[in-house]
Amino acid sequence: MKKILLAEDDIDFSEVLIQYLQLHNFNVVCAENGNKALEIFKNEPFDICILDVMMPEMDGFTLAEELLKINPDTRFIFLTAKQLKEDRIKGLQLGADDYVVKPFEAEELILRINNILKRSETNLSNPETDKILIGNYVFDTKRMYLKIGAKTQQLTEKEATLILFLFNNKNQIIKRETILNAIWNNNDYFSGRSMDVFITKIRKYFQDDSRITIESKRFIGLEFKINE
Repeated sequence: MKKILLAEDDIDFSEVLIQYLQLHNFNVVCAENGNKALEIFKNEPFDICILDVMMPEMDGFTLAEELLKINPDTRFIFLTAKQLKEDRIKGLQLGADDYVVKPFEAEELILRINNILKRSETNLSNPETDKILIGNYVFDTKRMYLKIGAKTQQLTEKEATLILFLFNNKNQIIKRETILNAIWNNNDYFSGRSMDVFITKIRKYFQDDSRITIESKRFIGLEFKINE
């Protein structure tokens, strides 16, 4: 059974959601505020976290930042009653796998959770090798790090997945929607903003080898170039 941490301060709503998740074979641990959720997370492993944005003591965004400090590969979904564009962008910039606005159909949430977990299990499958040479970098797809000389950059799962996808399509223009559908599983505006944040980070990771660039092709997509 996959294990879920649910951080939700609405007791009635959380009870209904817990029952529905349990009916779909999820093991759910619930916390009524951010501080309690953080303490639980420190002592138990979870496959995914569902975080309400508006909670007392610690909001969902702050909680997500703290969870990522403990485990950078944490998978999480935000729940919110707000539909503000700024909130969705902030959530996705933090690395959220999804963002669900209340009210929503419970079945929709189940589908989103299953899609995220499925991607998590399959995105980094590479039967040929765990280590790939990218210019002067060694990219370890299993341990998820980039190394150049004595410098090692630990990666999140999504960063590693994105780098692997770009490398497998190197030296060719890749349409934005192709990248978004492959890594984010959709190509809406908010996922596009999230992708831009990740691309900025990855450019910095490769800045010690001038032969490697990620070029933006306006209105088309990106090109991960490796000049030999």
